[in-house]
Amino acid sequence: MTSTVHLAGLSDDVEIHRDEWGIPHVRARSADDAFFAQGYVHAQDRLFQMDAARRKMEGRWAEWVGPAGVPADTLARRLGVVAACRRDLAVANDETRRMLDAYAAGVNAHLAGLDRLPMEYGLLGVEPEAWEPWHSIAAMRQRGYLMGSVWFKLWRAAAVRAIGPDRVGLLRYDDGGSDRLAIPPGADAERWVATLESLAPALEAMAALADADATGGGSNNWAVSGARTASGRPLLAGDPHRAFEMPGMYTQAHLACDAFDAIGLTVPGVPGFPHFAHNGSVAWSVTHAFADIHDLYVDLFSPDAARYRFEDGWRPTSVRTERVLVAGADPVDVEVVETHHGPVVAGDPRQGAALTLRSMQFAETDRSFDCLLPMLRARTSAELFDACEGWGLIDHNLVAADTAGSIGHLVRAVVPRRPRLNGWLPVPGWTGEHDWDGMLPFDAMPRTSDPARGYLATANNRVVADAGDGDYLMTDCHPSHRVRRVEDRLSELPDATTEDMRAISSDVRSLGAPVFQRLLSATDVPDPWCAELRDVVVGWDAQMGADSVAAAAYTSFRWALAGVLTERSGLAAAGSDPLVVPMQPGVDATNQLWWALPGLVRADDTSLLDGWTWAQAAVEALHRAADVVDGAPWADRHQVAFQHPLTAAFPAETGRLNAPGAHVGGDNDTVLANGCYASAGTRAVYGAVARYVFDVGAWDNSSWVVVTGASGDPDSPHHLDQHALWAAGETVPMRYDWTTIAAAGRLTLLRPAD
Repeated sequence: MTSTVHLAGLSDDVEIHRDEWGIPHVRARSADDAFFAQGYVHAQDRLFQMDAARRKMEGRWAEWVGPAGVPADTLARRLGVVAACRRDLAVANDETRRMLDAYAAGVNAHLAGLDRLPMEYGLLGVEPEAWEPWHSIAAMRQRGYLMGSVWFKLWRAAAVRAIGPDRVGLLRYDDGGSDRLAIPPGADAERWVATLESLAPALEAMAALADADATGGGSNNWAVSGARTASGRPLLAGDPHRAFEMPGMYTQAHLACDAFDAIGLTVPGVPGFPHFAHNGSVAWSVTHAFADIHDLYVDLFSPDAARYRFEDGWRPTSVRTERVLVAGADPVDVEVVETHHGPVVAGDPRQGAALTLRSMQFAETDRSFDCLLPMLRARTSAELFDACEGWGLIDHNLVAADTAGSIGHLVRAVVPRRPRLNGWLPVPGWTGEHDWDGMLPFDAMPRTSDPARGYLATANNRVVADAGDGDYLMTDCHPSHRVRRVEDRLSELPDATTEDMRAISSDVRSLGAPVFQRLLSATDVPDPWCAELRDVVVGWDAQMGADSVAAAAYTSFRWALAGVLTERSGLAAAGSDPLVVPMQPGVDATNQLWWALPGLVRADDTSLLDGWTWAQAAVEALHRAADVVDGAPWADRHQVAFQHPLTAAFPAETGRLNAPGAHVGGDNDTVLANGCYASAGTRAVYGAVARYVFDVGAWDNSSWVVVTGASGDPDSPHHLDQHALWAAGETVPMRYDWTTIAAAGRLTLLRPAD
């Protein structure tokens, strides 16, 4: 059965085939009509989600949700997100502007024909506004908003004020003993650690922020060459890890025209396939690279904040006021004070010093959207990488595989050149010694192809060695546990298959757990119940399986130990430090220390335990864990906790906004990264929001799944229809052949209006 819709703005007929999962397969003649149709189907499926992302970047969230939205709106206004998006649109090339214009026209064509708004608009009592081309840039910016290094620097800055500077190096995420590098593949390296002496300028700057009475959180991807697969074709697989939003961050789509035929995961509100897709010749995927693209400066101000100190003189600040409208309350006026480093984001400049932020996401003209069409036209991994020159909205490990048999990895980012010490703490802004000195050239971005071992893997681990010389790229990264486990699995597969790739995505072995098992095995525990709990963890196989009672016991113990460390270290209050509070969503000390624990235990470093040994801390953690461990399997405690952005504003609608999630295995350390936060208990609050396997060259053997479904509408049969399969580690077909698609799908024909 075919339905027909007439729409103004189309130049020719467009076919939209919906498969049994509601996934749209769009076929047009021209690229303009293809992007028009992509905007149309995005608005059909995820209108509120894309509208919410755009509005958050405008600093207009409080207009919908009331006073709770003011802090985030204040930050967005200070960062000048709208101006940055408009600036980027103004410099986009002609074909990019045509793409954005066509996409916006498709969104608005859907709005013009709406007979029923998504339920969220009814709750809010509002209607959607027309979509403008720059809104797509805002929606894309929101998806990487302040991701990465800024939070580590804020955490260490708050920690310095709580525990002093000599122990700040202990607070980095554990490296598993040494960092496993992405480039060269499989190599290990030690970290460069800043000394107290080298941090002295930053500490001096921090002192300027002290009050008078001061005493002082990924993804996997991997590619396998044809030499190591059963078919002789490359395989590319992985999963992006994000918060479990409702609906999930990505939606599946297929977009074809005379210029390209591409299928992959799309970002609602954004044309093209910025992160995960193939175009019939080359497949690509990303993980966060943790390149350092944000710097925090301590700037010194005159008493009226009209000037700031720089080198041997004073410069005028830029000051403006922005008004944030607030549903159900009076407007809030936000003063924005800027230096050449960027806006004040914490502190009061009229008190003499404040924290400013310079970020690649706002401070520099960005040309990421100019990469989207060239990516769709690339025919090899090398062409794809070259097409990404200028991508800077967020940093990625871009891994690709092509039908010629090549696999490769590029760090897709624009990174400023500045001193390595900028990566540790807020640095003095008044000296000029920590200012940016241009950008690292595109040719200097780490890149590798066709490694001798026959596979590549990234999992937010360190990209290249953290050397003390050469160009500075990054300070912080995730532990090496996930990438080591992926590499272990790949090394055992001389004839890998697509099913093997799906199995790796579901791997639940924890490489972080043994350090705690060793601690417990060496700890004398007088209390019989606690001793029994210890023995359960010590005798466990370190598999975070859904049915494992020991996995639940281990998790309770490790979080309890992180809580003990938080208290004994004096870091409990760091998350409420005035440096951190204005930056939404802030940092949580217990979360941060959960990641630092393995390195401290392995080194038997008790300097943060206030006189205790790790054995004493372990006994106390066992007592706390014993109160919550009841013999239930891990999955009973580990349910996916979806979070719709309107839940807090409409608690009575929680059941409708947040569908109950599946009970799952995995944790923060495993490849199956269903992770927890301290504030959410043992519920799974982030993890793989999608999974994919590309069989390169035999494209219809590829498969995928998203954590929710194609639709954002709770009344749609495709709202949550992929969730059970996702929870079971299964996928659905990624149909690419148009004959198969036409035979299986429901057809809607879009025709130009008369």
